[in-house]
Amino acid sequence: MSDNINLKRGLDIPVKGTAVRQLKKAIVPDIVALKPTDFRGLIPKLLVHEGDRVLAGSPVMADKADMSILFTSPVSGTVREIVRGEKRKLLEVRIEADKTVEYVDFGVKDPGKTSPEGIRSALLESGLWPALVQRPYGIIASLQTAPKAIFISSFSTAPLAPEIQFSLQDEAENLQAGIDALARLTDGGVHVSFNSKETGNNPFKGLKNITTHYFSGPHPAGNVGVQIHHISPIAKGETVWTVAPHLLAAIGRLFRTGRLDLRRKVAVTGPKASEPSYVEAVAGFCMKEIAGMYDGKADEIRFISGDVLTGTNVGSEGFLGFFDDQITLLAEGHYHEMFGWGKPFRTRKFSFSHTYFSWLTPGKKYAMDTNLNGGVRAFVMSDVYGKVLPMHIYPVYLIKACMAGDIDKMEQFGIYEVLPEDLALCEYVCPSKIEIQSALSDGIDLMMKEMA
Repeated sequence: MSDNINLKRGLDIPVKGTAVRQLKKAIVPDIVALKPTDFRGLIPKLLVHEGDRVLAGSPVMADKADMSILFTSPVSGTVREIVRGEKRKLLEVRIEADKTVEYVDFGVKDPGKTSPEGIRSALLESGLWPALVQRPYGIIASLQTAPKAIFISSFSTAPLAPEIQFSLQDEAENLQAGIDALARLTDGGVHVSFNSKETGNNPFKGLKNITTHYFSGPHPAGNVGVQIHHISPIAKGETVWTVAPHLLAAIGRLFRTGRLDLRRKVAVTGPKASEPSYVEAVAGFCMKEIAGMYDGKADEIRFISGDVLTGTNVGSEGFLGFFDDQITLLAEGHYHEMFGWGKPFRTRKFSFSHTYFSWLTPGKKYAMDTNLNGGVRAFVMSDVYGKVLPMHIYPVYLIKACMAGDIDKMEQFGIYEVLPEDLALCEYVCPSKIEIQSALSDGIDLMMKEMA
């Protein structure tokens, strides 16, 4: 099966700081953090104490809802600190890393000859099962539910997103092993989406045992949720799984080497990046490790684990998220601009609504910052969301239903098909400055609570 879907609606945000195809350095971290907050709906059970010795692949936490789902250390070393928040909520487990990594040996396996039960056991024991994200809700894949299919996007259209042609250029064999393993877990097959206008050598091309689809168009055409909506929409009672490409490669490495190896090429991007390029690192490394790769003082920069639309502000001493392969550096916008939008001749500002004359220079990139350019206003009816969302849902009504806590309306308007990342552009262009992703996230949390 092959198809070509051209999406017209969306927006490519012209922000400066795209990473060049250059590996700047390989980071050997001093401290690595495992963060339960990276996983929606997780209530963690701590399995280690401060001072404990761990190897790469040793269990650190488990899911209280299912203790067979483990979260393992990405490095070998010593548990240095357990960080808790309000009401003793577990926020981070910080591990002081060895200079030379020692691994737990899970054994080499041929995924094509391993039973589905063996595949599940290998992913659970190694801590890679949480790499499988289940929709609806974006939670860790359930062991009790078989997905109708597994979906992977082989390209990203997010602002300043890493180029898979570079970041995974040497991972074809690992990707194939990961595909072969996941194909054993579903009868619906593994579906991989490509950019139909892509140039260059995509490492997913030539892989076997996949169903291919082709998409083109502006962001969010690369979002796996948007792709699922056009390939096989999620109805009530159905589930699908997704996995990020770099985590698929880690799954393949597990079966080919018997090790949990979470190394990845991470793109350091954004207007405040002095040398936008790539570093090789493991998940959970500290932002202090990229000192020297940004302009200005650390307290004047927002360190985002992920992209500018959906990433998390972790601060200059925060840690890269489990699912992320990008860091975005923006200037903090702590300033007030006299007359604001009333100055239409501002050539350094981008406007989706053509408020400024930036639309006359469509190829220009902008050194954007975190300034909101205004405050929260009344939530008015508008068609602006529909201009950037290539899905057949009603985002205004869905968000209002989430804010009202109306479960019936949330179901009616498409809560099962979306995650906050899919509506991130709606938040960016919102004239009312509504925190749409937060409202949708609250709606999903309510659905999980009431529909359990």
